[in-house]
Amino acid sequence: MENQPFCFLNIYKPRGITSFDVIFKLRKKFGIKKIGHSGTLDPFADGVMQIAAGNSSRLIEYLDSDKEYIATIKFGFSSTTLDTEGEIKEVPYQKFSIEDLQKAILKFKGKIKQTPPKFSAIKVNGQKLCNIARKNPEKEIFVPEREVEIYNIELLEFGEDSAKIKVNCSKGTYIRTLASDIAKTLGTDGYLTKLTRTKAGNFELKNSVKIEEADLKKNGINPLDAINLERYELSKAEYEKIRNGVSIETKLEGNNVLLKLSYKKHLVSIGVLSDNIIKVEKFFNSGVIV
Repeated sequence: MENQPFCFLNIYKPRGITSFDVIFKLRKKFGIKKIGHSGTLDPFADGVMQIAAGNSSRLIEYLDSDKEYIATIKFGFSSTTLDTEGEIKEVPYQKFSIEDLQKAILKFKGKIKQTPPKFSAIKVNGQKLCNIARKNPEKEIFVPEREVEIYNIELLEFGEDSAKIKVNCSKGTYIRTLASDIAKTLGTDGYLTKLTRTKAGNFELKNSVKIEEADLKKNGINPLDAINLERYELSKAEYEKIRNGVSIETKLEGNNVLLKLSYKKHLVSIGVLSDNIIKVEKFFNSGVIV
């Protein structure tokens, strides 16, 4: 356990492979089993994946979960998967202006309800929805709506029957569904021809590395830098208490506030602050920090 890495990686996933393929390749490359990620990226999509190596996989839930995407929508066609991998059919389509498109896009800014697409990785009755859909494409499956938030949506390019948009959104937002819903607002249907995740939390595409070039020592991101929580540096006496699961008193104020607790510039714990007391939520015997 002492040799377990304790870092994150900003990995670029290319088009044509699954998120599991990325994990498989990294496990094989680094010779470690414990690797996780913060969110699935569709096979036809490319872009940023937040990868947790070794014991940092226990920190995934504390990563910023907001995402940014650049997506290209093709209008006048439907797709069973809402992207290029499905059965594509031409549908009635009447040309619209850039002003019409701008108005349609703005309707989706803010908190909205979405129904996840049939071909998605969410589970229904213990089975992945995409697996059910592949086995029986005609089967009607009830998928409950979910609330997501579109913080910002911007039109980047407008063509005769296509548009490129940039979307900043909350975790769990399906851009395929968003594209289809925008098209329906314009009286037609549409699907994604391209999707790139340009940001995941504070991990950006411009700083990402390819799978084959990734190196834990060179590209490893210290969890202190990856986790955007208020930091509290422990004294030696406080560290000993935290290590033994004992709460510590502090002058900090707050109620149920998550903190990252560090000692000698290493993340050692996630704590919860309430009533001037910090309680241990998770402790990390981080071993090697790269």
